[in-house]
Amino acid sequence: MDFNAEFEVKFTHRLRFTRDVFSTDNDSLINAIRDGQHIPARVQVFVDQGFLDQWPQLTNRIRDYFDHHSDEITLVDPIERVQGGEACKNDQQLQYRLCHAMNDAQLCRQSYALVIGGGAVLDAVGFAASMAHRGVRLIRMPTTTLSQDDSGIGVKNGINGFNKKNYLGTFAVPWAVINDELFLTTLSDRDWRAGFIEAVKVALIKDAALFEQIRAEADQIVTRDLEAAMPVIIRSAELHLRHITEGGDAFELTTARPLDFGHWAAHKLEQMSYFDLRHGEAVAIGIALDVIYSNMVGLLHDDDTEEILDCLRALGYNLWHDTLRDGDQLMKGLDEFQEHLGGELTIALLEGIGKSIDVHEIDTAKMRQAIEQLAIEATVR
Repeated sequence: MDFNAEFEVKFTHRLRFTRDVFSTDNDSLINAIRDGQHIPARVQVFVDQGFLDQWPQLTNRIRDYFDHHSDEITLVDPIERVQGGEACKNDQQLQYRLCHAMNDAQLCRQSYALVIGGGAVLDAVGFAASMAHRGVRLIRMPTTTLSQDDSGIGVKNGINGFNKKNYLGTFAVPWAVINDELFLTTLSDRDWRAGFIEAVKVALIKDAALFEQIRAEADQIVTRDLEAAMPVIIRSAELHLRHITEGGDAFELTTARPLDFGHWAAHKLEQMSYFDLRHGEAVAIGIALDVIYSNMVGLLHDDDTEEILDCLRALGYNLWHDTLRDGDQLMKGLDEFQEHLGGELTIALLEGIGKSIDVHEIDTAKMRQAIEQLAIEATVR
């Protein structure tokens, strides 16, 4: 006797933008916890060590905030420090230590793991939280442009394994994502720029008007003008959120993954460069590569191609890295991308600015020509 029973699970994805989240009169965090209807709530805090080095006053501000709201939230001591950067995603022993900390804190499924940091730390702590009790409530506070406009919004947690990007991971909807624009003010210029490539990406596949806004205000974005930058970050985050919640495949059960435009090469380039390339820098190269390829196979007009490449350069991205010389190794990224998704190969390319198309075959000879074209442009410029 066979039984098939379809069912749905309802989630709420809470995304908040604010300024100075740990000011005692800022309600963004406490309101997100109040939504859980389990008060008083216990909260364990994990902070990216690199971010804490830039914000030495942060732990005291966190304690003051929890003291101010002590009737509703309890801070679990100590505040845990996590070494950030891609190294934390390569350290599988870190997962044991994070889960050990959650166990020692006696977190339950009504408790919260609050993680403050860049995308790698969000991934590592999020993965551990999704495994503890099969899911402790996770609140993310992203501290980089890349994690505020893209990765921090996602419903995925991943760490690296077997020399593959995000081979180990889970799908788990965060309880809340709270983006504090003040956290961006201490980023290095390199990390500030790197994050905007995800805004360019989502604009290219979904929102031509956003791309035009980025192109027109590239100079202000590079010089860290928050009045120009924050609307771009907010719109990018909104587009990523809408795709997750309205796209019909939040947990990527099919083979199409348009939000990974340019990422098949980027993930491989990161690994090939031993993560000398930041994720955003690798994505910029991956996008440039797929834009040139889209043009070579007759999908994308010459004018659009040049406009996109000019925008990438205006944002300060270097569109060449020596790892591109190893074309054979790079092409393995296509196989790994297909393996990760399962089913047939599905790659997003461009038919125009704001318009993507899924293809299921890549002409490797033309892709190598695209790499050669990138090399020529790097030499000329």
